[in-house]
Amino acid sequence: MGLPCDGPLAPQRCLPCTPEVSPPVPTPQRPQRPPRPRPATPPRRRPPQGTRPVRPRKQDERPRWGMRVATGLSVLVLGAGGIGHAVVSSLEGGIGRVDPFKDMKNRPQGGHGTNLLLVGTDGRDTITKAEKKKYRLGGAPCHCTDTIMLVHLSADRQRASVVSLPRDSYAEMPAHTDRTTGKHHESHPVKLNAAYAEGGPTLTVRTVENMTKVKIDHYLEVDFTSFMKTVDAVGGVKICTARPMKDSYTGLNLPAGSHELDGGQALQYVRSRHVDVGSDLGRMQRQQKFMAALIKQATSSGVLLNPVKFQQVSASALGSVRADEGFGTEQMLALGKAMKDFGPASSEFASVPVGNPSFPVKGIGSTVQWDAAKAKKLFRALREDKPLAPSKPKPEAGPKQPPATLVDVAPKEVRVQVYNGTPKDGLGRTVDAALRATGFTTTEAPLNGEVRELKRTLVEYDPRWDRSAKSLATALPGSELKAVKGQGPQMKVTVGSDFTKVQPVKSENRQTGEFSTMRGDEVVCP
Repeated sequence: MGLPCDGPLAPQRCLPCTPEVSPPVPTPQRPQRPPRPRPATPPRRRPPQGTRPVRPRKQDERPRWGMRVATGLSVLVLGAGGIGHAVVSSLEGGIGRVDPFKDMKNRPQGGHGTNLLLVGTDGRDTITKAEKKKYRLGGAPCHCTDTIMLVHLSADRQRASVVSLPRDSYAEMPAHTDRTTGKHHESHPVKLNAAYAEGGPTLTVRTVENMTKVKIDHYLEVDFTSFMKTVDAVGGVKICTARPMKDSYTGLNLPAGSHELDGGQALQYVRSRHVDVGSDLGRMQRQQKFMAALIKQATSSGVLLNPVKFQQVSASALGSVRADEGFGTEQMLALGKAMKDFGPASSEFASVPVGNPSFPVKGIGSTVQWDAAKAKKLFRALREDKPLAPSKPKPEAGPKQPPATLVDVAPKEVRVQVYNGTPKDGLGRTVDAALRATGFTTTEAPLNGEVRELKRTLVEYDPRWDRSAKSLATALPGSELKAVKGQGPQMKVTVGSDFTKVQPVKSENRQTGEFSTMRGDEVVCP
């Protein structure tokens, strides 16, 4: 079965946290209290009337608690518009409040775990003129949702499953009253992101619940401004790309390789829709990859242990965040404590399975139609608190393998016929097995080449599959590429005497399982 020709093939925000701040208590007598030995099991003492009990705190407990809270909250909101890691004690006063569940009836039955709807709004009316010009944010704000993600936190707080909902998804809008015109509308078809424009957070939640049958427990809304400032506050985010990425619409211009993106560059990266054929679907994959990278940066750089940085992130981010009344300081503290060991490896990212990426609807245009059967199965897994990615195999005992190099085309999509171009008996079988071990689809039947004294390994390919050829050449360091018109999708590798090893490679957006899930620790830079 032949492979298709190569072709390029998907902002977000977040709530951070800070060290717990004890409530004020009367202090005149406390400093004068003489030290005394602490019993193994201290007796409980009733606090003075009119005060709240203060739990004794170990000297090193504050930074560890801050890390736990911030790390847990990062998973909820990092990438959905980027609000960063806010100081928990100031969240109540800093976050705008909405009531997205007002007058809602006939809601889905709650399942296990916690479900949050993360909404990234257009927000370009909060951007300065200089930023609009620099980052190509012209035009009037649409007052709609630019990004929609459903985040499921497992009941044991060991896993976060993030499902991207294409903003152009075909949706049936529930009957409602337009918040702008006051006109009553019966149920009618729309693109999913129009729900916010017509009915704000409440209609958005209603529409998503109707489509997914998943009950939303909390609502978080962020915009462009806080996204950029949060990325800058954590010191930038490292992104790796296997091929150049250029989008004249957003101004994105990244050569292949590793890049440290600041807030503005990060916004260009997650907004770009014209760097591949996948448009919004490809953009969602980049947003998910960025979320994993932002979580990695926030949890490994030490920023979360620095009170000054905490304050910087809090001050720059909180002004644009909105959430439901039920998502307050107490809930965040409890969540952060439960997710103390959370990191990129604990996150998994998927997109709703698509049946028709260009489904025409009269009066609306082209929409994204979900694969009804697969989508139903995915959302059932969320309700039942099941992981979306397959179980990760345990690493085999033995010497540590070198990190895999990122390539544009997944090895499994590249078909290879190996030839031995040297007198060395069995070299073809060795190379065939090594390529197959790193994921390439080999014929498992190596042949002898026409030339038996080839010095440099040769990769011959049809120009229409040049991206596949580059992925294969990356796995064969020092090999030579040669275009052969009409060869077809199968690559031809003739092994030369210079062969030393096969370099492990992996695709930039590595997807596994029936829901094409990406693991956080597998899509960040090696």
